[in-house]
Amino acid sequence: MNAAFTTGKELQKMDPVFGQLSFDNHEQIVFCNDKDTGLKAIIGIHNSVMGPALGGTRMYNYANEWEALNDVLRLSRGMTYKAAITGLNIGGGKAVIIGDAKTQKTPELMRKFGEFVHSLSGRYITAEDVGMETADMDIVRDVTPYVTGISESRGGSGNPSPVTAYGVYLGMKAAAKQQFGSDVLSGKKVLVQGIGHVGETLVDYLTKEGAIVIITDINEEKLYEVGSKYGATIFTGDDLYAADVDIYAPCAMGATLNDATVHKIKAKVIAGAANNQLANENIHGAILQERGILYAPDFLINAGGIINVYAELEHYDKAEIMRKTENIYNTTLEIFAFAIANGITTHHAALTIAQNRIDQRKIENSLKK
Repeated sequence: MNAAFTTGKELQKMDPVFGQLSFDNHEQIVFCNDKDTGLKAIIGIHNSVMGPALGGTRMYNYANEWEALNDVLRLSRGMTYKAAITGLNIGGGKAVIIGDAKTQKTPELMRKFGEFVHSLSGRYITAEDVGMETADMDIVRDVTPYVTGISESRGGSGNPSPVTAYGVYLGMKAAAKQQFGSDVLSGKKVLVQGIGHVGETLVDYLTKEGAIVIITDINEEKLYEVGSKYGATIFTGDDLYAADVDIYAPCAMGATLNDATVHKIKAKVIAGAANNQLANENIHGAILQERGILYAPDFLINAGGIINVYAELEHYDKAEIMRKTENIYNTTLEIFAFAIANGITTHHAALTIAQNRIDQRKIENSLKK
């Protein structure tokens, strides 16, 4: 008689929520379903020690629900540390809507999603992410106050993408200073992967400074449009991860630093806008460090967007938004110094400092009770 063995993957799927690595002690996960509008969404609230959970909504055509759940959990956890490392008094959360944003997103679907957000009574505050526009957040605002990134005409802070790009640009300059001895990017070869709202603005900043910009994107039409607009070179090689560049800037989906890519990378600096760039933050972070490649932690340098939408909650102006975003440069250098002093990866250094702030607030909160 043959013994039946259950694989690790099957076991993981038997515990599809609490059992997966990305769950990481989430406080709450909400599954949202509406037959009439076709809405299928998941809201993850990772940690609310610092305040209500704030994080954008991503609409993406996931291959399956498992993939969507894993994405929302990874993104939600990242928001906790992003807010903490940036000094904001806000917790971490995220939402994903399963579907094609170009063909399946409707005002009715967005309103229904807003109702689900409202049902959480402010524990989760949403904003825009991949597949979303400021206009979508305005529709959500019609049914709930728990949304940021609405139009400036409605008292909001508008599209956060330009501020996100500015923070990434400054984080990249800090990484260049650490790795090359100067934060001047003129003449440096920078490969930008993904030229959406954030990626294109980053290309603009880099071009103006005189960097040699190479771009790649799955959207060919957008690729040639941006290439022509900024005079950027379109990547035509076989393997972008093995490209002979100084800086690699992942600005599309996450986990591009994985088993198949980390040993190929020739860039000496990795600094981009994508969330969760390390497929495995311990293994792949360590490999990059061993290879002498400086990784600027994604949740630190892409925090400009959350700084921008947080302004709607704290009521500070554009000048203060830019001041807080400019501080990403100094914080990035501090993280590098902390990593060297403690013999740890830059990702681990950023996580440690963020977690220390959360732990301190937890103690303060318990003393108030």
